[in-house]
Amino acid sequence: MSYKIGEIAKLTNLTTRTIRYYEEIGLLGDRDNRAIGELRVFENDDIKRLKKIQLLKDIGLSLDDIGKVIDLYFTDGRLLEGKRQVIQILKTHIVRAEEKIDELDTFKMECEKNICRIEAIIKNNEDNFGK
Repeated sequence: MSYKIGEIAKLTNLTTRTIRYYEEIGLLGDRDNRAIGELRVFENDDIKRLKKIQLLKDIGLSLDDIGKVIDLYFTDGRLLEGKRQVIQILKTHIVRAEEKIDELDTFKMECEKNICRIEAIIKNNEDNFGK
């Protein structure tokens, strides 16, 4: 079955602008066969791709990451390979998140130390000069 962009937007809960963008960056596969100015026509496979893109975004993949694995989900026999690559991408995200958490913990401790120092200065001034 064929769908116009507004219809596919309703079916996938995406905006037409998002769908056009995904098409522009190649997430919807090869669209070179559409003539310039011709209406975009989408098929059931496009709905499946859009839903898979949303699922991959929901688990934390960037559009660049999705671009690396999306075709693997729609090539016979490669479903497991796509999942393996997604796992690797997510493991990389975890390592980066842990690094950021460490940096934020260090920053938090520095802020707490500075608060203590400033509070001590304030207390010292209040004690010496009255409130």
